[in-house]
Amino acid sequence: MIVGVAVVELRIHESQSLKEKRGVVRRIAGRLRHRFNASVAEVGGQDTWQRAVIGLAVAGSDETVVRRTLVKAVEFVDEMHLAEILGSEVELMRMPLAESPFGSGDEPAEDLDLPWSQGGSQEG
Repeated sequence: MIVGVAVVELRIHESQSLKEKRGVVRRIAGRLRHRFNASVAEVGGQDTWQRAVIGLAVAGSDETVVRRTLVKAVEFVDEMHLAEILGSEVELMRMPLAESPFGSGDEPAEDLDLPWSQGGSQEG
């Protein structure tokens, strides 16, 4: 499984209050969720009038598709002309799951290197 994340720092020039800024951030986040099926949240700059940092996350099985989706999402934010992009970054992580993490029954296959199968009980 591939998990991709992007961080986009925005400057919202027209904003004169937190309420105005949050309205713009909400519009951007809603459009990103709808168009790219991404998880979106404001992750920084919550107490400033004109600065916002938005985080996006996408999961998939193909690294190229996940990266392309995030790059297109950042470009889409720019094309909306609701805010100026000050900077952005995209990063991908490969999660340690095999294609079929379960053997023939309900038990995980023994040869997989899964973090929760590293011996000992995780129950507390």
